[in-house]
Amino acid sequence: MLDVAAPPETPSKYDRLIASASGGVPAVTIVAHPCDESSLRGAVEARAMGLIVPVLVGPEAKIRAVAAQHGLSLEGCTLVDAPHSHASAAQAVALIREGKGELLMKGSLHTDELMREVAAAATGLRTARRISHVFIMDVPGHAETLFITDAAINIFPTLDDKRDIVQNAIDLWVGIGLGVPRVAILSAVETVTTKIPSTIEAAALCKMADRGQITGGLVEGPLAFDNAIDPEAARIKGIVSPVAGQAQILVVPDLEAGNMLAKNLTFLARADAAGIVVGARVPIVLTSRADSLRTRLASCAVASLYAKALRRAAAVPAV
Repeated sequence: MLDVAAPPETPSKYDRLIASASGGVPAVTIVAHPCDESSLRGAVEARAMGLIVPVLVGPEAKIRAVAAQHGLSLEGCTLVDAPHSHASAAQAVALIREGKGELLMKGSLHTDELMREVAAAATGLRTARRISHVFIMDVPGHAETLFITDAAINIFPTLDDKRDIVQNAIDLWVGIGLGVPRVAILSAVETVTTKIPSTIEAAALCKMADRGQITGGLVEGPLAFDNAIDPEAARIKGIVSPVAGQAQILVVPDLEAGNMLAKNLTFLARADAAGIVVGARVPIVLTSRADSLRTRLASCAVASLYAKALRRAAAVPAV
């Protein structure tokens, strides 16, 4: 019987991102309160793969105990003692403000605890941009990485908020080396109607892109989900656009719609959903307690790639 070798597996979209981020100088990453196995393992494994250099902020005795219990090496990690989760969040943000890290990473504390410190007016990490969240989706059977934004932070964003949300996502896509993105502003339909306010905002965002208020990507909307990602659906509807049918960034009307879309892809299509926060002083790795190690590594990879892009941009003198 002829012994035919199995064809090599094609690297997944996440595998390619992780491989891209593994080269060069890893980003110093302030990890807030990594006091359970999944958050500590994510930071330790990301260090082992050359993605980050972790600074672990939290109760030192507890972090060491978790590491010992689960056989995790803390070699190459710096520990900063903080008594509890609130103090861990405050200290982690303070270290970023002092220039001690290029990334912030959520550990086992609640998202609200960390983001409250990030968003604090006097002591947080705000910039002129609205802070927003991006899901980086690896959907089986879909050829390209999909970004979904914002499905985690801005509940009912205004038009001005959406401008920042779109620009944040474009900057992230370009920054991690994926090229010029095709951006779909989603609604329930692809025509502008006063009965659905999100279609009017989608049209306004497209005009903003035309006038240079949004830059770096191809922006189209309103588009329904089907004709945003399926070329045949776009053809049937007669939509002629470089974005329709092949969108890479999906901008949702509000958090409810985005959250349902991301979770539908995760639980029905078995997609992986890495996630980071952008628009702050540094990228923020914001993972869920239910996330797999692979998803945590992909989140670290995307944030690390973006941090390296920001590092390069900061090194270029202004003209």
